Amino acid sequence: MQKYLSDINETNLRLPGPVPVPKDILKEQLKPLINHRGEEYKNLLLSCTKKLQKIFCTKNELYIITTSGTGVMEASISNFLSQNDEIIVVSVGWFGDRFAEIATSYNIKVRKLNFDHGQNIDIDILDEFISSYPNAKALYVTHNETSTGVQNDLELISKIAKKYSLLFVVDGISSVASVPCNTDKLGIDVLISASQKGWVTPPGLAFISVSNKAWDYHYKSNSPKYYFDISKYKNYFKKGQPPFTPAIGVMYSLDKSLNLLLEETMPKVYKRHSETAKKIRSQLIEIGFELFPIDENSASDTLTAVKVPTGISVSELINNLHKNHNVIISAGQGNLSDKIIRIGHLGLVSENEIEWLINSLLQTISV
Repeated sequence: MQKYLSDINETNLRLPGPVPVPKDILKEQLKPLINHRGEEYKNLLLSCTKKLQKIFCTKNELYIITTSGTGVMEASISNFLSQNDEIIVVSVGWFGDRFAEIATSYNIKVRKLNFDHGQNIDIDILDEFISSYPNAKALYVTHNETSTGVQNDLELISKIAKKYSLLFVVDGISSVASVPCNTDKLGIDVLISASQKGWVTPPGLAFISVSNKAWDYHYKSNSPKYYFDISKYKNYFKKGQPPFTPAIGVMYSLDKSLNLLLEETMPKVYKRHSETAKKIRSQLIEIGFELFPIDENSASDTLTAVKVPTGISVSELINNLHKNHNVIISAGQGNLSDKIIRIGHLGLVSENEIEWLINSLLQTISV
């Protein structure tokens, strides 16, 4: 994968996702379409699933769904819970809130623990909070919160989930394939991710791994489900098929990207992300930005959120970067929209793109 770091794009796309995709991976989508009920697709599906399991670090069953990240978030709720079930949702930002919103729409009783934006999950507070709800069945957390640039400590959180025997569900959409996330070692029952993030693949696919414990929850669940019913994916997978028409072109790209990730080796991929994050953060601070996460040690390796200096308009900054420098970054979300900017650095980021980003920011705030 590293060899594609020199594959420079005309636009420096630094979003939390979708990420820039090298031309060779994109070109895979030009291959002729195949019968998704035939032998060729069966081989593609089995190949991708096996490689995904390696990167998820799991022996659990894993399914590929043609959907967005939010789609697989919904699947992680509708498949394992029933009306009036009680769950714990811990939120440190926009996507933690989304878990709660989806669960509420299924008439799940959500016990929501909120932390201030910029703060990560405090384990002692989490422990005390869960102890107040002995009927809770599951714990839902976001590993990497792209709305605030905070990365939570899954190892500590997993111990709490085990302590209370909760179904442990993790949103790893913007973390898996970019930072270490060992599903089996951490005892994660349901882990989700999506193709447009660290997988360096176009949008369109999402992934969900399911433990034996999660299957027990699934068989007891009476929540409505059809397209996202994992029993359908399980039954069709035995035949080497998806239950519904898949995004075949994106599957081609995913297979190529998975090969490149595993060829590079995941330890090197994680190191590359960590080093890129440190470079970008340190240079942003040097030119006058302040890191948004309260604790620098909890700053994400896939996205950096920084406060905008006083007197600078977030919207004008973003527009000028795009118009004058072909650099695309994100504003904050919700009540942070006019307070922070978010810079994605998951996937592949070259030295040239880092320099391009920092110089463009420096020129823009100096005007």
